[in-house]
Amino acid sequence: MIAVTGANGQLGRLALKHLQNLTTEPVRALVRSPEKAQDLASAHVSVVKGDYDDLESLRAALAGVDRLLLISGSEVGKRVEQHAAVIEAAKAAGVRFIAYTSLLNVPHSSLILAAEHVETEQRLADSGIAHAVLRNGWYLENFAGTVAAALAHGAVVGASGSGRFSAAGRSDYAEAAARVIAGDDLSTRALDLGGQPAFTLADLAAELTRQSGRDIPFNNLPEDTYAGILVEAGLPDGFAKALADADRGASAGELETASTALQDLIGHPARTLGDFVAETLATSQVDGDAA
Repeated sequence: MIAVTGANGQLGRLALKHLQNLTTEPVRALVRSPEKAQDLASAHVSVVKGDYDDLESLRAALAGVDRLLLISGSEVGKRVEQHAAVIEAAKAAGVRFIAYTSLLNVPHSSLILAAEHVETEQRLADSGIAHAVLRNGWYLENFAGTVAAALAHGAVVGASGSGRFSAAGRSDYAEAAARVIAGDDLSTRALDLGGQPAFTLADLAAELTRQSGRDIPFNNLPEDTYAGILVEAGLPDGFAKALADADRGASAGELETASTALQDLIGHPARTLGDFVAETLATSQVDGDAA
């Protein structure tokens, strides 16, 4: 049996969708509130309580599970403790293999967001359970706010300079995770996953200019200034600092990879920058018409 943690989240839902196309093996979807996720249930997907903050629920949910897709939690600052609880429960249940969604270029990344992934990867190594670490690059969807702000204010802003992002769609990473957890290779390994070709925020601005017909430049800002703009836009201070720090890391090459492992795993090209911009512009036009 395969289990998926965080199954009611954006990545978890997509991973379940891909799993249903890849295997007929029973899949157990672990969620915090099963009553809010019954739409996930199907002929071979069962929905059970498996709360990162409730060790007993995790132990019960993982009973009889052979392979586990551990999707990293969303509560920055709590993730090491939460992931450790999942790993502990998995070991007690006799789980044979874990795939974990980490961050590109861990353990060498200096990003604020990397620290908890570094610690989790070490917990996995110490567990003795065979595991695959899926070091995901940036999601294209992370740029949705950047595009919306650029359309509203006439410029792409950020703090990444000429740094490049090996970004892909969330569904691409979810498919890769599904293929690993449903596959035959249960060896311990780490995979750097990212879209090709990598692009800069100047490239994003150029693509927006091309597709929108408007002149949209890229304005590179100091990291603190960019964080302040994100706070003014309504983001919590800690999250704004983490995003600005990610741009700083990108400027040093920490969100770029030459690896083609993502495309090799999924068997087709990942979503491109051009695709993302086209779909985002189409959505913004529909929303604008509706308003």
